[in-house]
Amino acid sequence: MQKPSNLLPEGFHDALPPQAEAASRLERDVLDTLLSHGYARVTPPLAEYEDSLTARMHGETKSDLMRFVDPISQRTLAMRPDITMQVGRIAATSMAEQPRPLRLSYSGQVLKLRSGQLQPERSRLQIGAELIGTDTVIAACEIVSVAIEALEQAGVKGITVDFTLPDLIDILAAGPLPLNEAQIAEVQAELDMKDAGGLAAIGATGYLPLIESTGPFDQAMERLRTFDREGLLTSRLDGIAEIAASIKGKANLTLDPTERHGFEYQNWFGFTLFAEGFVGALGRGGSYEIAHMDEEKEQAVGFSLYPNPLIDAGFGAKAKDQLFLPLGHDNGAARKLRGEGWRTVAALSEKDDAKALGCTHILNGDEIQPL
Repeated sequence: MQKPSNLLPEGFHDALPPQAEAASRLERDVLDTLLSHGYARVTPPLAEYEDSLTARMHGETKSDLMRFVDPISQRTLAMRPDITMQVGRIAATSMAEQPRPLRLSYSGQVLKLRSGQLQPERSRLQIGAELIGTDTVIAACEIVSVAIEALEQAGVKGITVDFTLPDLIDILAAGPLPLNEAQIAEVQAELDMKDAGGLAAIGATGYLPLIESTGPFDQAMERLRTFDREGLLTSRLDGIAEIAASIKGKANLTLDPTERHGFEYQNWFGFTLFAEGFVGALGRGGSYEIAHMDEEKEQAVGFSLYPNPLIDAGFGAKAKDQLFLPLGHDNGAARKLRGEGWRTVAALSEKDDAKALGCTHILNGDEIQPL
């Protein structure tokens, strides 16, 4: 007989008390915030047919899928690495006839084939909201504001919103600073590293001002407007400036116009959420398009939060008194106490130790006494 094992696959772990409860509380707080703004919840399945899932994916995420063959249909299934695309599918099919703008929220685990040094987990919680049917500046202002409020309700302080223009290089390469596809990839790689020497070495000196247009929002935006001599980016820059103005005072604001990480399908604007005390991003969002079955495109804006770092840091945890109920206690009284908010633990034998079971109080007759 094989001995029981507690070994789990790399990148997976059990959530134990009190962390699991803290995670549920944090998730509930965020979802309640989204619901208060009219975002109705949907729950897509953990797995879908691979071809259906990958049809809505972009970039390298297609290679980061956990796949397996469905023994019933004999078709290849894939575990979702992201829920946003699933919400897009729902909006374009099951809810295609619903009035727009359509506000949807979601929460669930996503799975990745590989993990990284900064994010060793392969399974993580994703919570988000999508505003479907428009990508106007007003809609974008709502999404960014709701994202900040959701983090605040989770207890996060010192929030920073870092704005980006995901399709900036494509626009410039097709216009005043022409590049072919191979050159675009080279320029993007150098801009990712903020390597001025690398840009000069490949003859892309026209893109150098973009490196300087990074940092605190107002100064970076001023430099970016100076760079945009032909006014090609005016409408985009005006839109992002308006979004930033709408949340001024609610968060620190920065601008990195060429940031691409996590923005595989966003178009005219994107944003990343950071917070004091955390190394990596806590969430991302922006504008994008949803493909319908008739090949029409629908505009949308949204965001996703990845709260695992918050949960690991103790956010969502809440100390709560626990009442020990001795053998022979009054069941009616215990029911009333639970209705008043007490958490009770009933004795099953005379050997049960109230303190060992995590109780802070004991019911003595009809009197509650601290331990």
